[in-house]
Amino acid sequence: MTSTRDVILRTNDLAGAKAHYHGKLGFATVADAERLVGFDTGSFILYFELGEANGPVFDFEAENMDEMKQLLLAQGCSVVEENAAVPRCYLRDPFGLVFNLAQR
Repeated sequence: MTSTRDVILRTNDLAGAKAHYHGKLGFATVADAERLVGFDTGSFILYFELGEANGPVFDFEAENMDEMKQLLLAQGCSVVEENAAVPRCYLRDPFGLVFNLAQR
C-alpha cells in the first residue's frame, strides 16, 4: 500500500473554496467540475467535493484493494463510507485516521 498526493475534503461552498485556494492563495486548479474542485498546493493535491464536511481524507492505493481491505478490517479498521460507483472506500484506522483505499 502506498499513499498518493491526494487529500479530499467536503464542503457545501465549492465557489468559496475556489475563491480562497485559487483566487487568494494562488494554487493552480487541477480539477473544476460541478461537484469537485482541486488545487495543486505543491506537496499535495487538495480536493474539495460537494457535500457535508467530513474532515480530511487521505488517499492510499493497493495492488489488490479487496485483499488489503480485508487485512485492514482484521487489524481494527472500520468502514466509514463505501460506494463502488465512485469508486470509494473510506476507512478509519484504530488511531482515527480516515483514508480512501483505491485500486492501484
